[in-house]
This record gives sequence, structure tokens and C-alpha cells, in this order.
Amino acid sequence: MKLKGLIILFIVMIFGVSLKAQENNTPVFPKLGKTDTIRVASTNDNGIMIPWMQLNDVSIFAARIWKSPQEQAAYNRLRYNVLKVMPYALFAKRRYEQLERDLLTAPEKKDQKSLVKQCDKEIKDMFNREIKDLTITQGQILTKLIDREVGRTTYDIVKQTKGGFAAFSYQIVARVVGHNLKSTYDKNEDRDIESIIRSSGFYQ
Repeated sequence: MKLKGLIILFIVMIFGVSLKAQENNTPVFPKLGKTDTIRVASTNDNGIMIPWMQLNDVSIFAARIWKSPQEQAAYNRLRYNVLKVMPYALFAKRRYEQLERDLLTAPEKKDQKSLVKQCDKEIKDMFNREIKDLTITQGQILTKLIDREVGRTTYDIVKQTKGGFAAFSYQIVARVVGHNLKSTYDKNEDRDIESIIRSSGFYQ
């Protein structure tokens, strides 16, 4: 009887240790409260589930010291012009991305031409309503921002959607009024524009 009792006790001890080991390997989730309704990601840290969420990047800018009132006035004009045309560049980005998605689902040439025509009409309508009143400087900034947002120059976009002859013709007209559809964006060269964009909350 004593031997049988020892065997039973030994089995119970082993079983207890096994359960304890399983408990240690089982993730421990935090207790939920009444207001815990937000789904977040979590990481298993030695059996403890730690909730976390990704925060947006925060840009910190030091107060700028101006060499002269003229320099500050020039920056303020640039800021006004960038804020004026940035929404158009973002519109072009969204509309061009939508056009590319639509073209992927339209294998027929006829349907593709219809999609390009519709996109062209929307951009022309916006041009007739608002963009036609931009100054030469604002137009120059806009072509740079389109390259920044879309990853292609305005010339390349026109060439892809309407053909090389149309792009060449548009470029000639643009050059007459002081524009260049082939203008590209450089974060180093255009660092003031980049600073204005990042400090203006366009991507929040």
C-alpha cells in the first residue's frame, strides 16, 4: 500500500510539474476592461502578450533664422505658392493611380481609350475651373510636385496617356509661357519646398 501510495504521489507530482510548464509556455493576455474595445497588434514577450500600435512619424523643425527680411518674404511667398498647388498635385496622384488600376482591369483597347479620355476630361475640367488662374511660378512648382507625388514628370504622364506627339506639342506650349513639363523634383535642391510640405500636415 505504501509503495502504491508513493507511485500515485510521484505521478501527481510529475503531472503537476507538466501543467506548470504548460502554464509558463501559454501566453498571458492582459485582462480586458470595460473600455478595451480597440484592436491592436501584440508581441509575445516570454509568454506575456504586450499590445502595441504604430504611431505616425513626427517631424520636428527648429525655428528658422532669417538673414534678412527679404529672405523671409521670399520664403513666405514660396510657402503660399506650395500650399496653393499641392492639392492639385495630390489630385493628380490619386487620379493617375486610379487610372492605372482601371487600365489593368480593362484589357480591351476600346475600354482603355475610354478610361484615358475620362481621366483627361476630369483634369481638363479642373484646369478650366482653377489651374488656369495659376501664376507662372505656381505652375512651375506644380510640375515639380507632380513628379514628387506620381514619380513621373508631367511630360511622361502625357506621353504615356496621349502619345509622344501630344506630349511634344504640350511641351512647346508650356515652354512659351515659362513652364517645363519635364521638370523633376529633387529633395536637396528643393529642400525649402520639402520642408513646407512636411510641416503643413498634408499626410496626416
